[in-house]
Amino acid sequence: MNNMPANGTRGILINVLGKTMLRIYTEDKQSFVDYELLHSDLSVIIDDEDAYFYQIKDRMMLDHSPATLGREE
Repeated sequence: MNNMPANGTRGILINVLGKTMLRIYTEDKQSFVDYELLHSDLSVIIDDEDAYFYQIKDRMMLDHSPATLGREE
């Protein structure tokens, strides 16, 4: 088994066939590795100006901005 610390690593959460994965690109952005998320309480900081929280009735969501989605505010 190989392991290495992940603290400070920057990645992108993606959905692959219904599973949330963490995609980590190489420095040259030519390749990537997708990691399964098994961590039960991972701390994250959103660093994406296009990310918006939404509440529709009792449903809480995180999605792209209204402008990106083609919705007027």
